[in-house]
Amino acid sequence: MTERAHAEGHADKDAGEHADGHAGVWSGSWVAERLGVGLTGDEALTGLLGLALRRNPKRAHLLVSNVLGKHVPQSPAVVYGHGVALGRRVRDLLGAEETARAVVLGYAETATGLGHSVADGLGPAPYLHSTRRPVAHVPRAGGFEESHSHATSHLLLPEDPALLAGDGPLVLVDDEFSTGNTVLNTVRALHERYPRKRYVVVALVDMRSPADAGRLDDFAREIGARVDLVTTASGTVRLPPGVLEKGQELVARHEATATEPTGPAPAAPPAGSVERVRLRWPHDVPDGGRHGFTAAHRARLEAALPAMAARIAEALPAGARRVLVLGFEELMYAPLRLAHALEQTVGADVDVRYSTTTRSPVLAVDDPGYAIRTRLVFPAHDDPADGPGERYAYNVAGGGFDAVVAVVDSAADTPALHAPDGLPARLAAHVPHVLLAVVPSYVPRPPHATERPSMLPEPLRGPDFSSYASDEVGWLLQDLSDVTLEAPTEEREEAIQSGGAHYAESLPVEYQPSEQYQDLFHAALETSAARLARAVGAVTEIVLAERSLRPVLVSLARAGTPVGVLMRRWAQFRHGLDLPHYAVSIVRGRGIDANALRWLADHHDPADVVFVDGWTGKGAITRELAAALRAFEATDGITGFDPEIAVLADPGSCVRTYGTRDDFLIPSACLNSTVSGLISRTVLRADLVGPHDFHGAKFYRELAAVDLSPDFLDAVSARFPDVTDTVDAQAKDLLSADRTPTWEGWAAVERISEEYGIHDVNLVKPGVGETTRVMLRRVPWKVLARTGAGADLDHVRLLAEQRGVPVEEVADLPYTCVGLIHPQYTRGATGADGKAVTL
Repeated sequence: MTERAHAEGHADKDAGEHADGHAGVWSGSWVAERLGVGLTGDEALTGLLGLALRRNPKRAHLLVSNVLGKHVPQSPAVVYGHGVALGRRVRDLLGAEETARAVVLGYAETATGLGHSVADGLGPAPYLHSTRRPVAHVPRAGGFEESHSHATSHLLLPEDPALLAGDGPLVLVDDEFSTGNTVLNTVRALHERYPRKRYVVVALVDMRSPADAGRLDDFAREIGARVDLVTTASGTVRLPPGVLEKGQELVARHEATATEPTGPAPAAPPAGSVERVRLRWPHDVPDGGRHGFTAAHRARLEAALPAMAARIAEALPAGARRVLVLGFEELMYAPLRLAHALEQTVGADVDVRYSTTTRSPVLAVDDPGYAIRTRLVFPAHDDPADGPGERYAYNVAGGGFDAVVAVVDSAADTPALHAPDGLPARLAAHVPHVLLAVVPSYVPRPPHATERPSMLPEPLRGPDFSSYASDEVGWLLQDLSDVTLEAPTEEREEAIQSGGAHYAESLPVEYQPSEQYQDLFHAALETSAARLARAVGAVTEIVLAERSLRPVLVSLARAGTPVGVLMRRWAQFRHGLDLPHYAVSIVRGRGIDANALRWLADHHDPADVVFVDGWTGKGAITRELAAALRAFEATDGITGFDPEIAVLADPGSCVRTYGTRDDFLIPSACLNSTVSGLISRTVLRADLVGPHDFHGAKFYRELAAVDLSPDFLDAVSARFPDVTDTVDAQAKDLLSADRTPTWEGWAAVERISEEYGIHDVNLVKPGVGETTRVMLRRVPWKVLARTGAGADLDHVRLLAEQRGVPVEEVADLPYTCVGLIHPQYTRGATGADGKAVTL
C-alpha cells in the first residue's frame, strides 16, 4: 500500500522568491510561452519551481528549484529549512520507534544536501547518498540507473556494509519525483539484497502523472512493502506534442548566438582576488554522506561549525554585503551548513546565499522569466571516472556578489582547479573577492589494511636525543645511535646506482670540516643572518595568515628542522605563540613515515599541520609528499593533511608558501649533523624499522665539541628585532602576489640532465643547498656555477677544490649553482665525458 503526505506550506521569507528577484515574474514564463510547457497543481508550485531548457537529448525542460540551492542562489536558512521540515514530517509519520531504526538515502548529485538535511530533521538516522565517484577499495552495496540524467550510473558505497542491511524503514530523498523510475530502480535493486517492510519516498515536489502514480502503487503491492510519499507540493508538467524537438531547436538557436558567460556582466570586469581560507574541518568528520554519516559525526560537526563560520567571516573583505557560498557537485551538505552558520554569524548586515556547481548542461537566457540567467563554464577538476568535461555555475555572474566562498573537497583541489580557466579564475572575472575553502575528502579505511598499533612512542627530545632544547622540537623517530650504519661515500654511491641499495639504508661518513671551511661557515652566517631572519619571518607570517592561526609545524628531517625551530622562535618573538614543532622522516621513493602521520593525527588536527623544509631544488620532495599523503588517505582513511610545504627558499618555484625564491646560501646547508642538532639523516631499512616503528636516525653525541647548531639558531634569531618592519612589508607583498608554482626548476633539471648526457634527473641537484649536499655526501662529477656567482659559492668552490671536482661557469643558469652526481658510478669507472673520476 502507499500513503501520500504533503508537508505544510513553508512560509520562509524567500520561499517564493524567483531566481531573478523580480517580484511577480515567474521564472518559468519564458519556456512556457515558447514551448507551451506549463505547471498545474498546488498554488506553491510556481514559487518553488522555475523552468529552463536542458542541453540533453532525452528531455527538453528542466524544473529549476528555487529552494534546493543548486542552480539558484538562495538563503541557506531557506534551503536547510525545507529539508529539515521534510525530515520532521517523516519523523511524525514513522513515530519514534521506527524513526530510531530508519536509514536515509539521498540521490547524487542534486539531492545529496537535501537528503542530509532530511536526515537531520529525523534526528538519529544515519545518512548515505549515492555517488558517481568510485573508490577502488570500497565494495558496492548496490547501484542503479537514472535514465533521464546526463550521467546515469549511481553507486552505493557505504563504509559499513551493514548500513543498508537492516530491516528498518529506508527513507529515499530526491529533489523531484517526476516519473518514479529512479526510485523504482533503487528500491528494486536494494529490496533484492536487503528486503524490508517499509519505504518512505521524500521529495520537494511530486510531479508525476496519474499513470506514473499508479505504477508506484502496483510496485508496492508486488514487493509486499508499504511505500509512503512525503512532499512539499505536488502537480504535473503539461508537455505538448513535439516538445523535445522544439526544445532542442530552441537551445541550438540560442546557443549559436550566445557567448560565455551569458548574462549581465561589466563590459571589462576587473579580475578579483583569489585567496584560501583555512576551515580547520574536524578531521574525524566525513565531508558528506558518500560513505555514510552517523549521529556521532553530526554532533562533532555541529560543535565545529561556529568556529569555521567565524574563520570565513574574518576572511571576507571589509564592507561585503552580498556573499555566495558555492558548493561543488555532490558536495552540497558541508557548504550548506557552512553557509547557514555564516548567515547566523554575520547577521542581517550581510545577505548570504548558497548554491553549488553542477554537471548538468543547461541553456542560459538573460530574461527575468527564465530560471537560469547566467552560466559560467569551467573544466572538471576532480579527475572524474568518466573523464574530463565541462562543469557549470549558474546565476553567479551578474548576481551582485561582493565575495564568493567556493567550497570543494580535497580530491578536487587539483592543478585543474587552479588553471587559468579553472573555477576560481572564472569566478574572479565576475566577483571582486573569491575565497577557496577545502574540506578534506573522507576516504574509508580499506578492510585489508593492517590495524594501527595500539600505541606509538612519544617524540624523542633533547638533550637525550639531539642538542636542541626539549621544547624546540620533538623527533618522531627511533634512536639508532648504537647501530653502525656509516659506509664510505664511494661504496654507497656504487650500491645506490647499481640498484643494490637505497640511499636511506645507510649513512655517509660524517664530513668533518677543515679549519678553513669552518671559517667560511662563520663568515657566511655573519653575512646572511639578517637575510635568513627576513625569510624566516616572511614564511612564518604567510603560514599564520593562510594556513592556521595556531599551526603545528612538522619539519622534514633533517634539513627542515633548523628552519622549523626558527619559525617557532619567530612566532614566539612576534606573536607570543608557543607552537608545537616536530620532525618526521620522508624518503624519496619510499614516502613519508606513516606511523608519524598516525601519531600526529592522534594528537593534533591534521588540518593544522604545516610541513616545513629548508629549500626546494627541483621539487622532488614536494611531489613525494603529495603522493605519500594521497596514499596515506587511501590506506588509513585519515584526511586533512595539506601537502603544501612551507620552505625558507623556493628557487625551484615548486610551492606557494616561502620566504624567498632567491637561490642563496643557507648556512645550515654547509654542514651535516653539526648544524642540525647532531642528528643524522633518516634511515629506513627493513631489518631496523618494523611496520609499527618510526623511521630511524642517529644522535652523534661524540660530536658535541664541534656542534654549531645553537650558534646557527642564535645568530639568526638575534636579528629578528632588526628585521621586523622589513618582514611586515615583505610578507604583505608576498600575500598579495601571484605565488603559483611554475616548476621552472624541474624543467631546468630535465634540460641539464639531457644536455650533459646524464639522463637521470635524480643525479642533478640544483641550488646552493643541494649542491653542497652532493659535495658532502655523494660522489660529485662536476659543479655548474652561474657566471658571476659570488661569495654564496665560496664554500662550494673550496669543497670542489678539496675533492678535485671541476667547477664550470654557465651563463643564464636559473640557479646559483647545480651539482651533478657522477653518472653510472663504479669505483675506477670513467665519467660521461670519458675522463677518470678524481676522488
